[in-house]
Amino acid sequence: MSLNYIIPTLNEESSEKIISILQNRLSQEQEAALVLKHAHWNVSGPNFIAVHEMIDPQVEVALSQADESAERISQLGGSPDGRADAIERNRDWAEFSLTGTAHTEDYLKALIAYYDEFIAADRRAIAELDNLDVISSNIMQDHVQELEKFQWFMRAHLA
Repeated sequence: MSLNYIIPTLNEESSEKIISILQNRLSQEQEAALVLKHAHWNVSGPNFIAVHEMIDPQVEVALSQADESAERISQLGGSPDGRADAIERNRDWAEFSLTGTAHTEDYLKALIAYYDEFIAADRRAIAELDNLDVISSNIMQDHVQELEKFQWFMRAHLA
């Protein structure tokens, strides 16, 4: 990786590791926006309107998180990769496999499972970043708080 610069108190090796972690998170954040929009378009059945309208604002949350991750990468002297193939290249999480029109309950269960993995990956990133860069860790902590809140909303629909 070629860095544009190194910020004070970080060295090249640390910066590259932080950027790699953030790029992975950026890729899943971008994918999450696509997954959420897919679910938004395809939910059906009881509670359709509530679930349909609950999901759409989360697309903006995911895109905002991706923007924060990308901007942090740039602040660290890196170049964020927002292309679709970066999602594939960086994927170390399971694909969202539910396709087509399906019952709201099926989409909520699939999204909850996706978020289980998404949150776990962000928490692992936090643990790594805590030792490398507290600023980047704090950004991920804020992201996890939002992810867990939305997951709570989804679970409440299934209760």
